[in-house]
Amino acid sequence: MSTHALEFFRDQLSAGARLSLPDLRPRVLYVRSGSLAARSSATVTTLAPNSAWHGNGSCEAVAGNAGADIYRWELRREPATGGGASALRAALTLDPGGAYLVRCDRVDFPPGGIAYTHTHQGPGIRCLLSGEIRIRVSGKEQLVRPGEAWFEAGPDPVLALASEREPTAFARVMILPAELRGKSSIRYVLPEDADKPKRQTYQLFVDDLIDR
Repeated sequence: MSTHALEFFRDQLSAGARLSLPDLRPRVLYVRSGSLAARSSATVTTLAPNSAWHGNGSCEAVAGNAGADIYRWELRREPATGGGASALRAALTLDPGGAYLVRCDRVDFPPGGIAYTHTHQGPGIRCLLSGEIRIRVSGKEQLVRPGEAWFEAGPDPVLALASEREPTAFARVMILPAELRGKSSIRYVLPEDADKPKRQTYQLFVDDLIDR
């Protein structure tokens, strides 16, 4: 039985527009384009393109002069209520006695890049920023294009094949065991893949312990 829901939203704000978000923990905002001021607990954080913010309480997001295209992830206790219609929602089962962190990062592949068959130590939702990627899991293949989001449960082996024609990138948020703070969550399934050159690169934005 699921205990939480991880939800993904897309928010497009015009110049100066405000997005008021209720007290809900945790939440991650990633700025795809434009700029944003995130106000929470008397603290204001200014976000440029390709940057992210994590907070646990209520938040007011104010778009800059060029507006803002925002990707937003929220972890809610079940049953999930309010907050509008999400673009993608995944039910999670978290250990009531466990300690967890929320991680937001960006993964970039050169043309022809491959994430060899692997698992992660926790679930997460990704959204493609550019390029194209084929996700193979449990005998099924999904072609993902920019702006589209997908969920990975964590323990299911995944093979990811980036576009052969152009660079590919995605942003993601994962819920991971707290002991992985500052450590990689990936595990390669095939021993022969562990030592192969890895062409993807990572940008870490958020790696914070969470209070559920």
